[in-house]
Amino acid sequence: MMTTKKLAVQRWWYLIPIIFITYNLAYLDRANYGFAAASGIEVDLGISKGTSSLIGALFFLGYFFFQVPGSIYAVKRSVRKLIFVSLILWGLCAAATGLVNNIPMLMVIRFILGVVEAAVMPSMLIYISTWFTKEERSRANTFLVLGNPVTVLWMSIVSGYLINAFGWREMFIIEGAPAIIWWFLVRDKPSEVTWMSAQEKADFQAVMDAEQKNIKPVRNYGEALRSRNVIILCAVHALWSIVVYGFMMWMPSIFKSAASLDIVSVGWLSALPYFAAIVLMLTVSWLSDKMQNRKFFIWPLLLIASLAFFTSYAIGAQHFWVSYALLVVAAACMYAPYGPFFALIPELLPKNVSGVSIGLINSFGALGAFLGAWLVGYLNGITGNPSMSYSFMAVALLLSVVLTITVKAPGSEKKAQLAASHR
Repeated sequence: MMTTKKLAVQRWWYLIPIIFITYNLAYLDRANYGFAAASGIEVDLGISKGTSSLIGALFFLGYFFFQVPGSIYAVKRSVRKLIFVSLILWGLCAAATGLVNNIPMLMVIRFILGVVEAAVMPSMLIYISTWFTKEERSRANTFLVLGNPVTVLWMSIVSGYLINAFGWREMFIIEGAPAIIWWFLVRDKPSEVTWMSAQEKADFQAVMDAEQKNIKPVRNYGEALRSRNVIILCAVHALWSIVVYGFMMWMPSIFKSAASLDIVSVGWLSALPYFAAIVLMLTVSWLSDKMQNRKFFIWPLLLIASLAFFTSYAIGAQHFWVSYALLVVAAACMYAPYGPFFALIPELLPKNVSGVSIGLINSFGALGAFLGAWLVGYLNGITGNPSMSYSFMAVALLLSVVLTITVKAPGSEKKAQLAASHR
């Protein structure tokens, strides 16, 4: 069989920078609300703590409802067209956030922003599963998901300076520009590009076809979406996202209140956990592809993150710098498994249903993100400190660890049947 080393290596140079930049800009528009919340938007618009957490979370509610429809369109029609339209609309919505002057308008814009961006993540994962093989997919997924911590890393610093120099309104407007280069540089399938030779296209397609031979056929979307592994992975992603987004949305406010820091210092402190996440994500994705063992690079890292949150809660706010170091560990270990996690899905399901399954799993991640962004902000507001939210996030991660362990690896049922027949 053709090995991936002989396949068209230019795919990485043509596609990964575009994939990375696109999701970088998408993630920016959902994450910068946390900085606005820490720097005056609540005072300017008269928003209570409870309402602020709900507004921050409304994005994910819109995001939840439109994941699967977007995935179906991407599979049946075109990833290229869908993401191009989303890029334009979400840039306009993000910029409009800087112009709002009342709470209902802000709520509507945050919800619409979630709707127009809903299809981006699953569509990009579908796109990667079309262009990269099993032996490459964890690394390719990681370059996509790196848009998450990399964006928050530079956004944490840049947003701090923008708010300090101009204000939260100007920050939203400046950071809301769309990336329309997507339309001109991207094609849906290898057969549509001119930078791969006919032989390269044939070799690549042969590898992709071979990957599907050992996967049990699934008749339709309904059968796939009701399957045991998909249901478990939906729950895992929901619980995991509660923590990732609860932490991301409210980390600036937690740091600002815990250490009485100015917004620029908060920006620098908020950046370090994401730098650690980037380093660990790249390492874990490479090892996952090298060893072809996805689960081993998911649940142990989530377990470490859970323990870090528990320990940070246990030592209390009076030891800020120790607590901060533990949060750096937690952030790195929360983000690192994303590449292997999304690489696992196409390995469990045939190509005709894996794309929509990705959409469903990601939609439950969005539901978890909604709950996390809302509940973490709410718990911080009613208690006046992050202790309760830390323990809440630790429990959610621990549950995701238990569920991940129960996922059946590709071909495990077939191997069990063969073993039984030999006894």
